[in-house]
Amino acid sequence: MNDKPKTRKPKIRGPKARDIRKPKTRRRYDARLRSERASATRERILDAAKELFTARGVDNVTIGAIASAADVSAPTLYALFQSKTGILKAVVERSFFGARYAEIARQAETAKDPEEILRITASISRIILDTERAEIGLMRGVSALSPELKAIETELEAVRFRRQEARARLLVKTAPAARRLGLARVRDILWMYTGRDVYRMLVLERGWSSDEYENWLAETLIKALMRGM
Repeated sequence: MNDKPKTRKPKIRGPKARDIRKPKTRRRYDARLRSERASATRERILDAAKELFTARGVDNVTIGAIASAADVSAPTLYALFQSKTGILKAVVERSFFGARYAEIARQAETAKDPEEILRITASISRIILDTERAEIGLMRGVSALSPELKAIETELEAVRFRRQEARARLLVKTAPAARRLGLARVRDILWMYTGRDVYRMLVLERGWSSDEYENWLAETLIKALMRGM
């Protein structure tokens, strides 16, 4: 019989025990802090760039000027955005598809009733175009001839067209009038009515309120795609 006493591993108590758990928690904290700082830096750069683009016009602003205004180094700008075009695209994209857009777009993803889908579509259009007017309306005015800005806006219009496809497919599936039109025509009608030109004519040139525009747009889309006007 082995009477040799069993050896037990000593329990670690006190500060050393707490230290064992620290590294993982510290890494998570550091990662979150770095992410928050990077996000704040990114927003500061976009705000500074928007102000410069609005004051001088897109084509007259340099990477160096943006870096100076945002109080960051040029390498930081290149690391985050790759180029001035990348910064400009982020400025415009933020105005197109910001937080308010994301919130209403989530509602569109779960809607099943065709009339509700079209009313949400009208709300999305109003949010995009109201925010765009407030955020970059002046910038567009002083940069109207900028090929760089024109190319980015064309690209984002294509994105807007693609994002409407799921709603168009659901309308074709659930609304007889839309089914008769077919998917391609429904997508064209949605894209045309919700575009900037209609908004510009009614809100900016004729003085409609944003509420009046949204209500009219919803009723017009319902008549065109559900009642076959």
